[in-house]
Amino acid sequence: MFDDPVMSESTEMEGSGNTNVTESHNPRSRKLRSLVWNDFTKEQKADGSFVAICNHCKKQLTASSRSGTTHLKNHLGICMSSKRLKRKKLVVRRLVLKSTDAKNDGAPGLEHPQFDQELSRQDLARMIVLHGYPFSVVHHVGFRTFVRNLQPQFKLPSYDVVKADCMKFYENARLRLHEVLDKLHCRVSLTVDIWRSGDGLEYVCLMCHYVDDEWKLKKKILNFVPIEAPLAGEEISKSIAEKLREWNIDKKLGSMVLDNCSTSDIVTRELLKSLRPKGFLLSNGDLFCVHSCAHVLNLMVQESMELACELTNRVRNSVQHVKSSQERSIRFQKAAKQVGAPEKPLVLDAPTSWVSTYLMLETACQYQDAFSCLAEWDADFTDFLSSKAWSDAKAVTECLEVLYHVIEKFSATRVPTANLYFNDICGIHLLMKRWCMSPHPIVASMAAQMLEKFEQYWDLTRIVMAIASILDPRYKMKSIEYYFKLIYGDPYEAKARIDNIRNSFINLYNEYALQSANSSKNQALLCYVGNTSGYTSSESGTGGESKTSYRVTLSDTRRGLDQYLQETSSSQPSKSDMDMYLEEAVHPSKEGLDDNFNILAWWKFNAAKYPVLSMMAHDILAIPVSIVPLDSEARTLNQYLSPMDPIIVQGIICAQDWLKDEIEASPTVGPMDALALVSAAAGLEGDDECMMPPNGDEFSPLSK
Repeated sequence: MFDDPVMSESTEMEGSGNTNVTESHNPRSRKLRSLVWNDFTKEQKADGSFVAICNHCKKQLTASSRSGTTHLKNHLGICMSSKRLKRKKLVVRRLVLKSTDAKNDGAPGLEHPQFDQELSRQDLARMIVLHGYPFSVVHHVGFRTFVRNLQPQFKLPSYDVVKADCMKFYENARLRLHEVLDKLHCRVSLTVDIWRSGDGLEYVCLMCHYVDDEWKLKKKILNFVPIEAPLAGEEISKSIAEKLREWNIDKKLGSMVLDNCSTSDIVTRELLKSLRPKGFLLSNGDLFCVHSCAHVLNLMVQESMELACELTNRVRNSVQHVKSSQERSIRFQKAAKQVGAPEKPLVLDAPTSWVSTYLMLETACQYQDAFSCLAEWDADFTDFLSSKAWSDAKAVTECLEVLYHVIEKFSATRVPTANLYFNDICGIHLLMKRWCMSPHPIVASMAAQMLEKFEQYWDLTRIVMAIASILDPRYKMKSIEYYFKLIYGDPYEAKARIDNIRNSFINLYNEYALQSANSSKNQALLCYVGNTSGYTSSESGTGGESKTSYRVTLSDTRRGLDQYLQETSSSQPSKSDMDMYLEEAVHPSKEGLDDNFNILAWWKFNAAKYPVLSMMAHDILAIPVSIVPLDSEARTLNQYLSPMDPIIVQGIICAQDWLKDEIEASPTVGPMDALALVSAAAGLEGDDECMMPPNGDEFSPLSK
């Protein structure tokens, strides 16, 4: 920022020994409130003007009422005398405190913050929970030495005490979360994962997802409970129902994702059997069972890869041949250099992971000419691919590339609201239909199998994703109309499916509208009853006679007038907020910046305008339709957690998950820092310094 030369000339006067200053500022004048005056003295000159004299360098600056104090603060920032004085005061203060502590036999000085043993123990427990350190860290020599040198007064607790402190932290955090969930006015959705310990014990991980009152998307691990193997769907559903009642959220369930559970059909059936009769579910449970679109894509691609196993085996053998010896690797590098292939390392896949197979194919296809050269030089390399085989490999790779980047996009979304995925899934649906007509028979057969599996799951999840898309003000019904006309070639079928989605949306809206109306009436009735209970009765002790005094306020006589006026003043019924929302133009979106649109912030701002729709948005947008599941290896507890008491395992895993949100919300630790802390601890599976494996939704395809 550049200073105005005129202002600089008028505000800074170099003559520190100016003889025009004749008298100090009148003490009766207005009190100087700015802290900057601790470093300046205000004096009045003979001509009546005021100057501010720096107490450190004696420079004079203007001090008129119009000049303010900004220029004084700027001067202090460059005044070296002031800086030297502050450093000197700091050194002196430290020496005084040190001297005082020595005289008081180690007791802290008055200006020292008092050491608190109990608070420090709590901090230690939080650290162990957050980073997944073993409880035995309190016995590690290096840690004990570090703590002793840092704070000699701190008495390190024992293994058992620190374990109890961590469990106490978990219990307190559990009670706070229970209170938060009790106060929620919205529904919560669930994901259920099955984990395994190294000892073969199975765990059910129950996680809830919701949008809070501040329109922030939240997810919390509720329970991590052991289940006896072999897993029975009835036992899992019974355990889930029990935990839902414990958390008091069985009456506010939205949807549930059970993709990582082998008995998901049985679990869903049993839960619906117990919840449907109570009337707790949306649309009588039609929206309860949802499949993660990422899981569906993973499943259909992995199964279709079996049709390409002969081709992928030949590519795998070629890569293994190159990597089998140093001599062959050198030959291959020479061939790659000769044909101008890119300098990228060859990738050898894990056959059970289509993502790693895609990465192997993608790299190998770039070395087609290098493999051909190697076949001419190496007589042992007999299973090289023909030009047609390489053409098929490239065609398969192009299809896998689309699906890979979609999964990668799903994994990278920081706020995975349910509205973000409908367009991409419809696009994949269209591409699979086109791939079925590919000139490469292997691609066509793979696409046909993928399409069959996709449509099987799509029918179960389509309505939820479509409703979420309608609740996106950038698209409303437009995305559905556009894609369905392309996907379903028959205009009548397309129209029927569009109408089906629209009717489902309207029916769900009516359900929320009824709920909203009942809630308003009950609130008014409770308020009225609360006031009419002012018809208080009091019994007098004289002769057992009772006296009843009635108290009715003036506002009670006018109750309902506003509603009556609204109902009778117009012959035309007012439009619902759904009608207004759908009739209004879509929210303009900037090209290429769709991912920056914050739908939760939009609904927070427009909640008053669309009261019923905002209730729907609260519940629908939180449904985790994009969770990218971990593979079975990643869902295995490490060697530190595996032998632990399951109660301790649940306490540590849940407490770490809850503490992560608290750390991310801290003004001194940003979200990226907090995420790095958790991920760093989580990534060292099997290490004594870490206990918690990574979360399922933090999966990245690249990690495979």
